[in-house]
Amino acid sequence: MRGPHNIWRLIRTGATFERSGAMRVALDALDAPRSLRIAARILGWPFAWLGLKGDPSQPPILRALTALGPAYIKFGQLLSTRPDLVGEDLATELRVLQDRLPAFERAIAKVEVERELGIRLDDVFSEFSEPIAAASLAQVHKAKLRATGETVAVKVLRPGIERAFLRDVDAFHLAAWMVSLIAPQARRLRPREVIKHFEGVVLAELDLRTEASAGDEFAENTANDAGFTVPKLHWNLSARRVMTSSWADGVPLGDVKALAATGYDAHEFATRIIQLFLRQALRDGLFHGDMHQGNLKRADNGDLIAYDFGIMGRIDPYTRRVYAEILMGFLHRDYRRTAEVHFEAGYVPADRDIDEFAQALRAVAAPIFGHNSTQISIGRLLAHLFEVTERFGMEARTELILLQRTMVVVEGVARSLDPTLNIWDAARPVVEAYIRDNLGPRAMLRDLGSTMRVLARFGPHLPKLAETLLQKAAQPAPVPRRKPLSAWLGLGVGLVFGALAMWLFT
Repeated sequence: MRGPHNIWRLIRTGATFERSGAMRVALDALDAPRSLRIAARILGWPFAWLGLKGDPSQPPILRALTALGPAYIKFGQLLSTRPDLVGEDLATELRVLQDRLPAFERAIAKVEVERELGIRLDDVFSEFSEPIAAASLAQVHKAKLRATGETVAVKVLRPGIERAFLRDVDAFHLAAWMVSLIAPQARRLRPREVIKHFEGVVLAELDLRTEASAGDEFAENTANDAGFTVPKLHWNLSARRVMTSSWADGVPLGDVKALAATGYDAHEFATRIIQLFLRQALRDGLFHGDMHQGNLKRADNGDLIAYDFGIMGRIDPYTRRVYAEILMGFLHRDYRRTAEVHFEAGYVPADRDIDEFAQALRAVAAPIFGHNSTQISIGRLLAHLFEVTERFGMEARTELILLQRTMVVVEGVARSLDPTLNIWDAARPVVEAYIRDNLGPRAMLRDLGSTMRVLARFGPHLPKLAETLLQKAAQPAPVPRRKPLSAWLGLGVGLVFGALAMWLFT
């Protein structure tokens, strides 16, 4: 599908934003400069009639995103967790995208369940509700198992969602290619690799068997995490387009007023969200990659409940240590050591000046400490960090995009509960504990033990391997053979014809 025809999709995107009035709202939320507003008006107004109409009863941004399709809805879900970037009113408006989108009919869902599971629905479920939550890819029904009476959640993919989502991602590929072509300075951010990574994540999310497996592993990893709960999976009632799990009772984190009515400690709960995410990412290397309010609840006993494991992230042990050292350097305000870690890991080219980089990191991080989030402009902070990374030639690491994006989302969720939360203060105990356990003398002995176990497994092969290497080292270097005359003639003819072709076609 990828090709120039997707230009139409991109034109329609801009036209839809203009027609719905979302363009003006978006520019206001981002506090765009006057020059950009004028340019957007000049370029958008003539094509507004090409835009999708959407639902006129919805607010402009919501109207545009829902009209454009699931990939755009996913983007809106991300923005809904960042009131510090788009404003509290717009963030609240966008939370509708998390689990309150228009649903498809229950009859269609029942047909999907029966076909996927190879069952007669009434034989397995004594109750099967109307949709109780609908998101961009799937919707959830509350049901009761006939055999045990247990209440469960049955997740069903939207009909035809695979094709619709891939169509949007296909247009994003073209947009990334155009950005790389028109703006060479943006190539270091690897926009094409970013979209390719996003596509892989989406494809995994469209197979509920993958989500079921990830949720099962995540539940095992977090079984002993105090104050954290994961619903139990029912493997026998799960397939590619259907997934069944135990029902999670609780207050959705998007309903701030209902949470406040429970009398909970908002600061403690917000801090716990930050710490649980960091602990799971650093300790296990497996983390929930879609932790917005629509996928989180607070249980009656105070536990944080996480569900919807369509997007999960993994980071290898070495990268975990690098990131922990970077965070620790920031927490201790040791910018020189933070800069050294960047160079050691290859994040910054070796020919750059380490002292200048350390000074630049200080300028980015120093405003954070000693202030709460209401005194910090995250937008200005990110803009400054972008300038620094561009100046020092840092390239985007596509394998860490999900981790970075999820950290932004988790911070937004926590601050929606406690706007005064300082993420660095919340992160400090977890990062310090990880450093203590993984970068000290005990960690070195543990790594040495792991190395010895690997060598032991290959022990029987080591003598033969050593003998082979010694024999190769003792052999004289082979004398290079002269090319036959025919080979040289062939090379000459090839060069002549190559030069002639270049002259003819240039």
